[in-house]
Amino acid sequence: MLLRRPAPIATRPLAPADLPLPEPGPGEIRVRVSVCAVCRTDLHVIEGDLPARKLPLVPGHQAVGEVDAVGRDCARFRRGERVGIAWLRQTCGDCPRCRSGSENLCDSSRYTGYHEDGGYAEHALVPEAFAYAIPDRFDDREAAPLLCSGIIGYRALCRCRLPDRGRLGLFGFGSSAHVVLQIALHRGHEVFVATRGVSHRELARGMGAHWVGAPDDTLPAKLDGAIVFAPAGEVVPIALRALDRGGTVSLAGITLTPLPAMDYEPHLFHEKTLTSVEANTRADGEELLREAARIPLRPRVTEFGLEQANEALLALREDRIDGTAVLTVRP
Repeated sequence: MLLRRPAPIATRPLAPADLPLPEPGPGEIRVRVSVCAVCRTDLHVIEGDLPARKLPLVPGHQAVGEVDAVGRDCARFRRGERVGIAWLRQTCGDCPRCRSGSENLCDSSRYTGYHEDGGYAEHALVPEAFAYAIPDRFDDREAAPLLCSGIIGYRALCRCRLPDRGRLGLFGFGSSAHVVLQIALHRGHEVFVATRGVSHRELARGMGAHWVGAPDDTLPAKLDGAIVFAPAGEVVPIALRALDRGGTVSLAGITLTPLPAMDYEPHLFHEKTLTSVEANTRADGEELLREAARIPLRPRVTEFGLEQANEALLALREDRIDGTAVLTVRP
């Protein structure tokens, strides 16, 4: 499914296209894609919220499939092995950030389905150093949402710096939040979910959240940490006000509408912390997959065919997806 120029998803800008079979270069593997999960970042790319880096473009960055060709100098994966392709695609590997374990902040980082073609296709290329082995516990549909929604949520959870059995607030309850909820509950945290969607509230309640309500409802207890998944700046002061002393709010989105004015004492005093999350490191991805397999974590998925990519993204835009939308590329 090819994007020729950014446009509102309601205009259905993705169109089927036949492209030449991509050939892996040195250090690259080719993946025969089985499924690709749909992410809000795909919407930002398709609709032009993020400046275009490659056109035409095949979007998608949560792809799972089998290796069917390897380039020169590849040693990690063999043909037939199951792998995942995620958002982070390449870094320089030599700058101070890469050397210090913060490769997600590399100035030369490149991303799947943005700088290079992604997983809304039958085949996709990826540097094998940035591909992930998929734990046997997960089928392809379950694994795909972990490759961005899961990884970003995991990093956001880590940046909250929650104490043992702390109280966590999730503001917004889409694909990433429904993964984080399962991790947090397994770790013994109390989880409070604030979301406008009625069906999202029902899902959170059914998955074991300790409290569920709307963003402007009064929470029954102060929070030790919170994650804002909703790309809405007006939610940030609500989350900060809900924090206990020394708590942290992490912002998980790649874009955010403007922040409203905030007052120092109710929002930031008492050593509260506000932090953003940018992409992820490969270590984040490996750690998330290991922990998800131990739980074992079970993403809630809604399936669409590859040719229904526009419809899946429109449903995401209109907040009609509970859990994660997954495109089935190959049955």
